[in-house]
Parts: sequence; C-alpha cells; structure tokens
Amino acid sequence: MEHLLHTEFVKSSAKYTECPETTVPEYAFTGRSNVGKSSLINMLTRRKNLAKTSGRPGKTQLINHFSVKTDVKKPSPDWHLVDLPGYGYAKVSKKDRNRFKGLMYNYLKKRETLYCTFVLIDIRHTPQENDLDFMGWLGTNGIPFAMVFTKADKLKPGAADRNIQAYGDVMLETWEELPPIFVTSAEKGTGREELLDYIFEINSGEAAHPA
Repeated sequence: MEHLLHTEFVKSSAKYTECPETTVPEYAFTGRSNVGKSSLINMLTRRKNLAKTSGRPGKTQLINHFSVKTDVKKPSPDWHLVDLPGYGYAKVSKKDRNRFKGLMYNYLKKRETLYCTFVLIDIRHTPQENDLDFMGWLGTNGIPFAMVFTKADKLKPGAADRNIQAYGDVMLETWEELPPIFVTSAEKGTGREELLDYIFEINSGEAAHPA
C-alpha cells in the first residue's frame, strides 16, 4: 500500500530541553556526513525541500521536528519525524563536532517519546568504524534502532548485498542478533513503503515496540 503523508515543519531545537512537548511517537534519522539523510527524508515525505539538502557537511545543526499525519483533518499527528545532526563530520571544528554529538546524544538518551532511530549507512562502503561505534553506543544504551542503507541505485545488486552482509558479519561478532535492515534509494524511491510500513506497524501495535 502506498502511504500518503501530510507533513509539516514543527520547530528546530538547539537544546534537547527545547524539543516540543508531545506524546506522539517519534522516529529519528541520523547518519554520517553526506549519507543522503535530507534526500531520504524528502523521498519518504514526498516533499522536495522539506529537509534542506546540501553538499556541505554539518548542514543539520539542530534537532528538527516534523509532524506526520495520514489524514490532514486530524487534530494531532500520527507521529513525528525527527531530523538529527549527524556524526563523523571531518570538515567542521572539534568544538562543533562535540556540540552536535552532545545535542544528539542527549536527545537519544532522554527523549521518552522516541520509538526508533534510523541509522543511515552509505551502501557503497564497506563497514565504517564510526557507523559501528555509533550503533554500538545505541545498543549499549538500550536505544532501539534500525539500519537504513542509502544510495542503493549507485551499486549493482551483488555489490550492495556484499556490503550489507559485511556489516552483518562484523556486528554479529558482538551482537546476538541484527536490528531491522532497510535498503533505500532516494533517487529511485526504493524502500519507501517498506520503511513507512515498519513505522505504521509499530504505531498500530501490529509490530512490537522496539523498546
């Protein structure tokens, strides 16, 4: 089933404590520099410029909340999409990197309405240390997450499958099981319905709450 969403910007927050007061489920998106996060968010919502895309690493410097409804007439959103600052920015100062990290980690650890964090991973690369470290931190802190491989259109299927398998092999050296895995392409629209199905199944109670 194709999901039709009504998505609106809510607010940007420079501190975790400034995030909107809400009881609706939240789904956060983050990833390494230039992983294609804004493009994926725009593809999911079918809003061309909802999240601002940029070739400059570190563009997302705030916690950005967007309300998502399946019925525009509903008084409250079904869920919030949360665009988080990323990690692994080589072209910003150490001070800014630490600020992004503190902002994001405070949100991830303390936000009670956070249901799942989608960790975006560039499918073109073999396992990257900062991706593995970040997912390890999420696991250690009991924060539910799913892996979302981006830019699937940039590789042949065999090469993409090998890189996904490589991540799984490395993680299963220390993890009992893998989190949910999605394969996406913002350019082709690949993976949109599967990822949104997962969110809606959690919200409707058809899938277990990841926490």
